[in-house]
Amino acid sequence: MTASSDHIQSTNKKTAIGLLLLSVLSILIWIVPGMIGFDASVSLRLLAIVLLSIYVALAFEIVHRTVIVIVAATIAIIIGIATGLFSADKSFEFAVHSIDFNTIGLLLGMMIIVAILAETGIFQYIGIKMSKASKGNMWKLLVMMSVFTAVTSMFIDNVTTILLMLPVTISIFRAFRLSPVPFILAEILASNIGGTATLIGDPPNIMIGSAANIDFNSFLFHMGPTIGLSLIASLILFRVFFRKDLKATPQNLEEVMSQDERSFIKDRPLLKKSLLVLFSVIALFVIHGILHVEPSIIALGGAGVLLLISKIKPEKILHEVDWTTLIFFAGLFITISVGRESGMIDALAKTALGITGGNPWASFFMITWVSAIASSFVDNIPFAATMIPLIEILNQNPTIATAFNYAISPLWWALSLGVGLGGNGTLIGSSAGVIAIGLSEKYGHKITFNQFFKVGFPFMIITVAVGSVVLMIDIILRL
Repeated sequence: MTASSDHIQSTNKKTAIGLLLLSVLSILIWIVPGMIGFDASVSLRLLAIVLLSIYVALAFEIVHRTVIVIVAATIAIIIGIATGLFSADKSFEFAVHSIDFNTIGLLLGMMIIVAILAETGIFQYIGIKMSKASKGNMWKLLVMMSVFTAVTSMFIDNVTTILLMLPVTISIFRAFRLSPVPFILAEILASNIGGTATLIGDPPNIMIGSAANIDFNSFLFHMGPTIGLSLIASLILFRVFFRKDLKATPQNLEEVMSQDERSFIKDRPLLKKSLLVLFSVIALFVIHGILHVEPSIIALGGAGVLLLISKIKPEKILHEVDWTTLIFFAGLFITISVGRESGMIDALAKTALGITGGNPWASFFMITWVSAIASSFVDNIPFAATMIPLIEILNQNPTIATAFNYAISPLWWALSLGVGLGGNGTLIGSSAGVIAIGLSEKYGHKITFNQFFKVGFPFMIITVAVGSVVLMIDIILRL
């Protein structure tokens, strides 16, 4: 039997198992709610099956992730029309409004800036520089790259950080002739950890800050210590999870150490222009709340200016944009939006929070863990949007208001911690993860749903556990 036929047989087997599992779970979704007295509408059950189909298709690699979300988004729209969630003549308008163009625009703008930066050779320069600093010690290199990624994600959003770090990582391991996958996974996880610490590090934090009137300094003051200790725990976990990979020795270390990193800079004038635009964009990101200008406008504006002054043909740069990932995001936004319209996310949140009975600390931990688990499987942006009004209602509860007598309710920190760290649970749990997986595949290093899940989900559980305990202690000490 040839290798090709073995691969086909293996693919067919995974597809059959995936479809069987989906059939069983679909039947359970259809009959279990009625058995336990849960009032689930037809649209809610159908959309739950559609979302479940996405995860099964990803886990068993039945089809490409972008293909499955396009099909899922189409089916979700059809279900929405058939069940009366919206009329057929409003379906296109609904789909367009479902897409978070602020996220899409931010990604597109930063992809263009990074693509132009890549033309200068700066990523190879940084890669050789960091390789020399590590002297071939994989653990030292992992710590350097993870901490740098986490800290950078505190001050520019974690998606932008990943867009900047991934080409550097690829350059380093191309020089070492080793697989960069463990380091890419570590950077994804570290970017979500760091992004949780500040108001501008992760999109849900911006939403939480706006709803609760929390400024940048207050966010850093309350979440910083928790995330700092969570990062230390993360480094320990990296040492455990990647222990085999950290024993690897670069095949051509002497050759790398002897290279002159300056020789990789191919266009110094373009480098100066690119860095000027990049740092200007980052500075505007930091103060975008004061300017009341969306990050997508800043990123796209910076990309436009850089295209203008670089005089590079747009066709060449636009060819480097990861359109597959951008389309994946659009399809996922539509599918989740229809699910939210059906009441799916509301039902999950209200059911979980109803268990607490208004107990302050039970509510605190319930918000943290429900947010973390849910954000592993649905995008944390719409989930945060759903949770915010529920937390506003909880904060009006006399028992909670008396127990948490703070200027800013700890329930907001619980939500931030849960949606921020929860995104590490699965491949599609965070925007940074989706972007990194897409770029990694483009560079020839495929990371599967299961490969990410085996590392990401236990990592998420442990870091959320550590973070929630540290945050609880911090809140008590501030009484």
